[in-house]
Amino acid sequence: MDHAAMAQPVSTAMDSLSAALKGNIVPSQEYLLQGSVLDSAVEVLLHRLRGLCDNVDSGPETFHDHEMCFSIRGGTSQQPLLSLRVRRALDYQDMPWQLRYIGQPEMGTGDNKSRPTIVRNSIDIGTSATIVEFLTELGCRMDFEYIVRGYMFCKGRMKITVSKIFKMGQGKPPESVEPISQSYLVELSVLAPSGQDAIAEDMRCFAEQLRPLVQLEKVDYKRLPVQMGP
Repeated sequence: MDHAAMAQPVSTAMDSLSAALKGNIVPSQEYLLQGSVLDSAVEVLLHRLRGLCDNVDSGPETFHDHEMCFSIRGGTSQQPLLSLRVRRALDYQDMPWQLRYIGQPEMGTGDNKSRPTIVRNSIDIGTSATIVEFLTELGCRMDFEYIVRGYMFCKGRMKITVSKIFKMGQGKPPESVEPISQSYLVELSVLAPSGQDAIAEDMRCFAEQLRPLVQLEKVDYKRLPVQMGP
């Protein structure tokens, strides 16, 4: 295999992506708020979201996905040099797989601390089903995997997901799964080019309309006692 020939198109693609990011062409930042709601209260929340969000007549979109989280680690460091997520739709086998890069949340101090939402770098790419083999060949290892099933709503540019997360069993998914908790994860997010911080204020206002059913807030992962997968 001609490694020099492979390196050239990869380098060209990275240069093109870098130029697109600098020009704010590619949505590269995710604004995020998270919360949870008990199983017993999720129907009330879904009813509220149907009234607040777009496409009231058609109802929310459902999803049933399998997500795998990969990382590359260097030397003896416990922190990954790079984290990537691969997601595939279990209900639609012909859909492209999704490869996602998520950067570290910008909590910090100063302007970052005063923002109403978490802000983190995020890039999504559609891929073929061979992506797992490709990442393994690159030296990535799978840290954990899970099944996620739920509902997705839209309100303008905002995306709201209400999802149940399941642990993988010994059998083949989706049959062999077990819920990890008695609650649903609720996420409010917007993917946009960098520098559009006004979005965060719109999200804060929308989140206020969901109280007291669910409290959507910034989650500071560094303050959690143990770093775990979803």
